[in-house]
Amino acid sequence: METEIKPAELYKDDALILLLTENLPAVDFTAITGDFYVALSDNKTIGVIGLEVYSNYGLLRSLAVSTLYRNKGIASQLVKHIEELAANKGLVALYLFTTTAKDYFKRIGYEHIARMDLPEAIKTSDEFTHLCPDTAIAMQKSIDV
Repeated sequence: METEIKPAELYKDDALILLLTENLPAVDFTAITGDFYVALSDNKTIGVIGLEVYSNYGLLRSLAVSTLYRNKGIASQLVKHIEELAANKGLVALYLFTTTAKDYFKRIGYEHIARMDLPEAIKTSDEFTHLCPDTAIAMQKSIDV
């Protein structure tokens, strides 16, 4: 399957629908100034992911893949894209919050971190302050520059 990763700008409606379908925070999606990308197959939006920058850290946001396209490497392509983008921006680490995908992120090199140990810059994010529940697991991965 041929998959393209493109900026979400032209695909915002489809990306928003996918986020809502997957029960991911989307209330701030249209106002986000971070980098959001979609995975496309035959010009259909099948995945979404985002990166928000806080100081020299990144917050991986809203990884979602349409149910019909799971287990085909789409999520890995999207995460790799964000990790490369983070490296190009000179970020030192990526952080994320998850309630459902801890095992997936652990398999690809992310480690659990206590919420109180997050960098102060990440603690200013909407994800930390009110979008993700306190029960969401925080994870981190160092970026090799």
